[in-house]
Amino acid sequence: MEFTFSPEQEAFRQRVRQFIQENWTPPPATARPGDHITNEAEREYEKRLARHGWLTMAWPKEYGGLGASHMEQLIFREESGYAGAPGGGGQGISMVGPCLMVHGSDEQKRYHLPKIASGEVHWGQGFSEPGSGSDLASLQTRAVRDGDDFVINGQKIWTSGAHHADWFHVLTRTNPDAPKHRGISYFLVDAKSPGITVRPLINMLGDHEFNEVFFEDVRVPAANMMGEENRGWYVATTLLDFERSGVNWSASGRRQVEELTAYARSTRGPKGRVIDDPGARNGLANLRIEVEVSRLLSYQVVWMQSKGKIPNYEASMSKAYGSELGQRVANFGMKLIGLNSQRIDANDPGAPLRGAFGRAYMRTVPGTIAAGTSEVQRNIIATRGLGLPRG
Repeated sequence: MEFTFSPEQEAFRQRVRQFIQENWTPPPATARPGDHITNEAEREYEKRLARHGWLTMAWPKEYGGLGASHMEQLIFREESGYAGAPGGGGQGISMVGPCLMVHGSDEQKRYHLPKIASGEVHWGQGFSEPGSGSDLASLQTRAVRDGDDFVINGQKIWTSGAHHADWFHVLTRTNPDAPKHRGISYFLVDAKSPGITVRPLINMLGDHEFNEVFFEDVRVPAANMMGEENRGWYVATTLLDFERSGVNWSASGRRQVEELTAYARSTRGPKGRVIDDPGARNGLANLRIEVEVSRLLSYQVVWMQSKGKIPNYEASMSKAYGSELGQRVANFGMKLIGLNSQRIDANDPGAPLRGAFGRAYMRTVPGTIAAGTSEVQRNIIATRGLGLPRG
């Protein structure tokens, strides 16, 4: 690995920072993640990215991208994560689009990829079910052939942004008699199809980001199947490798540690500045080191992609470490701030750091579950990375 960036790449980093500063307007403090105001702010910004060519910068030019290098994509995602700006990492950009390039038909590519690249269409993921999370291959949502269509019945859960989605990418069981990994098919489903019901799931913060999605006799054209019938699991595993190669964990963690450090320097406790306490100093120093570890794990994933390799257990290492780091930063922030960290309303003038760490304490809980639990990631690291036998 090369641990330094070229002068051209550093110049690109400065252009990204300037673009974010000039174009990203965060939603007001009264807005909540997943609500209409936040969704509109993010969609407007993504359309600006698309006009600039940065929404899908690493996609091949024939699919609406710039053909930029993986390292340029890394820089863009890292700076976006640090600034808290949308980084083009939605379902369509980071998952559906790349998967279509590998497994989609020519017609599917022509229809969907330009709409994703322009920021026109947003996607929701229909994978997890009430009884099929970590063991995703046990899913029970059924798709039955009926003429030129398949008819889908079942339920999906934890569908991020389903209430704003224009399309869903959905795993279904098309052969109930086959071994569970071999009877699954992958469909692209218009969210406006009759028979789809979206029900909100409200999290601990009172935010509406997740949903249940019910499919009741939903007719989907057979042409909307991605990949071969009963081979959808292998399409999905390709997609999950894309999802698990995110690089924003360390960027957002670095920003949080910097905010905590500034708070500790400017806040006085019973015995002087908070930063003068050895426990506070050592804790912040350790977190800063951990952020760098997470950063380098992410860099390794992208470096491998830049060399034409497919990161697998390396991506699991990055995901497991980064999502757990998010929890450790939030937990330390709660302890450093003290009882006032429980004041989580961003509009509360007495809430330290706008209540961000109290919210992060609750928000990071699902981080080690979504996109594959830490236990699943460790199994991948053990079997594919260390060559250990399956237990």
